[in-house]
Amino acid sequence: MIGNTMSLLIPADIVLATGLSQEELLQEIAIMLFQKEKLTLGQASLLAEMHQSHFQHLLASREIAIHYDVGDFEADLRALREMERI
Repeated sequence: MIGNTMSLLIPADIVLATGLSQEELLQEIAIMLFQKEKLTLGQASLLAEMHQSHFQHLLASREIAIHYDVGDFEADLRALREMERI
């Protein structure tokens, strides 16, 4: 569903309880989903609202290995092709 968006509302008190900004919380969620192999590198960087190279640097700063295989590459290519159609 690339191109379609879905809003996710997180109560402000929950965000405040984390001690993180909204931007930081998005990055943390993206990192967690990437580590659990629920998102590809490209998908996680989009969720984190970061350029992929910046997201890679964020992962590296936390010593998180990048698992990026042929399937991930193909999924990212499909996502890019879908984005071009929008």
